[in-house]
Amino acid sequence: METLFQILVGAATLMLLGLGTTSMFAPRKMTKNFALEPIGAAGLNTIRSVIGGLFLTSVALLAYGLITGTSQTFVVVALLLGVVALGRLVGILADGFDKAVVPPLLVEFVMVAILLGAYFQPF
Repeated sequence: METLFQILVGAATLMLLGLGTTSMFAPRKMTKNFALEPIGAAGLNTIRSVIGGLFLTSVALLAYGLITGTSQTFVVVALLLGVVALGRLVGILADGFDKAVVPPLLVEFVMVAILLGAYFQPF
């Protein structure tokens, strides 16, 4: 079971790495993924810094946890993704349902479950 969680956490890390790297270094490619319309350089800067930075920080925490066997870092990323999912749920309640929100919401829930599962199943 340990190996399965290591693989799943590794897969989540790679996915977040792709999102973070693209957000940081090719923010225009991410505008459609995030349903955003950045206003000028400041908007692109926000995608690079806030979105890219949060994803890449998550990658650093997960990679550290995988390399050192310190699964507490998984809880930090699970908390971050859980709050992102909560924000999506608040958005559904406040702004109305949009089916485009469902896939990323499900991915966030699955990643939270994987990270917490890996935390409670020590390496």
